[in-house]
Amino acid sequence: MSRLPIIHRCEAAQLGQYSLEKVHLEFSNGERRLYERLHSRTAGSVIIAAMPDPDTVLLIREYAVGTHRYEIGLPKGRMDPGESILEAAQRELKEEVGMGARTLTYLRPLCLAPTYMSNEIHLVLAEDLYPERLPGDEPEELEVVPWKMDRLHELVLREDCSEARSLAAIFIAREVVARRTTEGGSLEAMGAA
Repeated sequence: MSRLPIIHRCEAAQLGQYSLEKVHLEFSNGERRLYERLHSRTAGSVIIAAMPDPDTVLLIREYAVGTHRYEIGLPKGRMDPGESILEAAQRELKEEVGMGARTLTYLRPLCLAPTYMSNEIHLVLAEDLYPERLPGDEPEELEVVPWKMDRLHELVLREDCSEARSLAAIFIAREVVARRTTEGGSLEAMGAA
């Protein structure tokens, strides 16, 4: 298991911002397989856990075409070409929530389906918030929903909060903030940076 099993990969089709790749693999035991994966052709994306205080996270309510309903979750969006993760997080926060952050901390990447998708979304913790709005690309104004961290058990049971990346990201942010608050430790010491 010391080497990665890819022998060859080739693009089979272009699907908007994704390409469908055929990936030929040979594993360390000699077993060969052909897999298909979706490969993102964008600069990447960010998801932001914006916390006005250690006990609250800001969610947004927006229409989700995949489920054809309004969903609540964390603000998120694609990175523009040449934009850093933190620059994209700051811009998306201002566009979707109407807030900027004096403190942005990169926590980690998250993957929706690593067995067949290559893209990752980068989780950023935003703190020390201030009001500032940038025009966004959303077709309608988004509703900001402050959510208390001690009510996460209610959030995970809501039908209109089904995006796994948002749920995982909120729990990660809560853990990082709680450890930092109770232990006084740095993010680096906790392995989050």
